[in-house]
Amino acid sequence: MSNQRVAVVIGGASGIGWATARVLAAEGARVTIADRNTDGARRCAEELGDPHGWAAVEVTDEDAVARLFDDVVAREGGLDVVVNCAGFSGFGMITDLEADQFRSVVDVCLTGGFLVIKHAGRHLREGGAIVSLTSLNARQPAIGMSAYCAAKAGLSMLTEVAALELGPRGIRVNAVAPGFVHTPLTEGAAAIPGVVEDYVENTALGRAGTPEDVAAAVAFLCSPQSSWMTGEVLDLNGGAHLKRYPDIHQHLTKLMGQ
Repeated sequence: MSNQRVAVVIGGASGIGWATARVLAAEGARVTIADRNTDGARRCAEELGDPHGWAAVEVTDEDAVARLFDDVVAREGGLDVVVNCAGFSGFGMITDLEADQFRSVVDVCLTGGFLVIKHAGRHLREGGAIVSLTSLNARQPAIGMSAYCAAKAGLSMLTEVAALELGPRGIRVNAVAPGFVHTPLTEGAAAIPGVVEDYVENTALGRAGTPEDVAAAVAFLCSPQSSWMTGEVLDLNGGAHLKRYPDIHQHLTKLMGQ
């Protein structure tokens, strides 16, 4: 069995997940890219080359999540690092939002996060690490994004509880909370005139983020360099948490009025 760390990146076929998979592979981990987009996961794994692989997973399906980790451990002989980048958002004012729309976001972002931590936590070796992707919206509210804000806030607290429960086994559980990052997930919001500019204006560093910015922070939390860090939700947003979140509803209303 190889002495390389064994890593699974969920949501690894695009955006932050793909950037993270590349960094972990470059650092010597054996990476499995898991995604509901199986074609994308396969292409990314092929780009990384041997010994890396791919798998299909839907984080809201507990059997699929359990099978993912069972299969990785059976194939690789163990598990050391799990990064969960699965998530999506929606938009709608609370008084207009359908309950099913709210649940669908919570199911992926929060319940999915729980299922990943549950089944990864059963397999991780001592010294292992779980890193979830929460969001600036876990602490900074945004009009029209009630489901996403609530789900990511829940995932942040879940991270802390999991750190308490898994700590006695030497497993660290942390999260990164990015601000606005240019990824396929944010293309819709970025296409609304004024949204990105509003975000940048309300950051101390004056720019949006890149997937590579986040991947570097995730890799640090997976590494021995953060061996005394657990239960941490790391703000990574250029200082946007110091000001205010863009009013996407206002920008959208202005666009519709035009």
